[in-house]
Amino acid sequence: MHTRPIQDRIDWLLDLSRIHSKRFCDPENHLARQRYQAEHSTEIVALKCMDGRIHLPYATQTPMGIIRPFRNLGGIFDLGWPYLGDLLADLVGETVSQGRRVLVIITYHFSKGDSARGCAGFDCDQAAALAHAQQIKQQVETIFGAGHQTVYPLVCGFETDEDALTLHHENGVYLDLSTLVNQAREQVKSDIESVFSDMPDQIRHDLMPLVEGNLRHIVEIRKSRRELAVEHREWILCVGRGFDFLHVPNIALIIGPYSPDLSHPIQKAAAIIQSNMDKGRVPDDGFLLLCSAPYQEPGPDRARAEMKARFMAAFTARVIDECQPLLAKKMIRQTAILNWPTRRLEIFD
Repeated sequence: MHTRPIQDRIDWLLDLSRIHSKRFCDPENHLARQRYQAEHSTEIVALKCMDGRIHLPYATQTPMGIIRPFRNLGGIFDLGWPYLGDLLADLVGETVSQGRRVLVIITYHFSKGDSARGCAGFDCDQAAALAHAQQIKQQVETIFGAGHQTVYPLVCGFETDEDALTLHHENGVYLDLSTLVNQAREQVKSDIESVFSDMPDQIRHDLMPLVEGNLRHIVEIRKSRRELAVEHREWILCVGRGFDFLHVPNIALIIGPYSPDLSHPIQKAAAIIQSNMDKGRVPDDGFLLLCSAPYQEPGPDRARAEMKARFMAAFTARVIDECQPLLAKKMIRQTAILNWPTRRLEIFD
C-alpha cells in the first residue's frame, strides 16, 4: 500500500477506521467487553509510543476497549504537562469514585534482534527509553502515592520482534515473559506474586489475563515466523486523539495533544516524512495531516471537539509551513472528530 498514489492510501486509511468502528460496535465484542469488565474491575491505562507495532490489546489478546491508550511520539510524556496531568487525574478520580483501582502501564520498546529497530524517539537507545519510563513511574507515585494500593504504575518493556512483554519492578528486578512460555500457569502466577508482592490482589488478578494472553501470543508469533517491519515509511501525521485504529507499523507519526509545546514534535515528524520522500521510501505525491479530537455526547461536547480539531489542524499546518515549506505544498489536510462510544471517525473538514 505504501507505494500507491496518495488518494488510494487515504481511502485505505479511512476504510481501516470504519472497519475498526464496526468491529468495536459488533454485538459479540460489545458483550465480551461487558463480561470482561464485570470480571476484571481494574481500569487499565497505557502510556505508549505512537509506533504501530506497540499494540497492547493485540499482544495480550485483550478485548478492544479494555486498555485505554495514551499515545505520543517516542512514548515521551511528562505528567507536569497540564492537559495530560488533568486527563489522568480525572480518569483516576472517576475510577476511584466507583470503588475501582487503576493500573498505569508505562511502556518503552526495543528489538532484541537489531537495536536499529528500537524506538526512534530515543535514538534506539533501550537504556534511555527505560530510564524515561521509570521517571514517569516516579511522577505517578508523586501524584497518586508510593503505596500503590489505589494506583499502580507498572513499567513494561515491549520487545517488538516477538511482541513479548518485560514487567519491571524495583532495583532492576523484572520478569521477561518471553522466557516463561513453557512454564505452567500456576508457576507464572507464583512468579508474578513473588516479584510484585506490593501489588493489590485485585490488580494482580486483573493483570494475569494480559500476562497469559501475551504468553499465548508469543507462542503464535514464534510459529508464524513473521517478517519484521524494519523500514520507516511514514506518510501520515496524526495530531490529537482518536487514532486507536492505526496499528499498522511504520506508516503514521502520532502526536498526542499533551505537551504544552507541540511545535517541536511536529517539526521532528515533518522532517521524518520529508526524509522518507527524499529517500524514495514513499511517493512524493503528498502526505496526510489528520487531526482529531474525541467527544462523548452531542451538543457542546461535540462542538468543542470540532473546535479543538480545527485548532490543531491550523496550528500544525502553520508549523509545517514554517519548518518544511516544500513539504507543506504536498500536505492534504483532513480534520475529524471521534465518537468515543462507537469509535467512529467523522471527517468534517
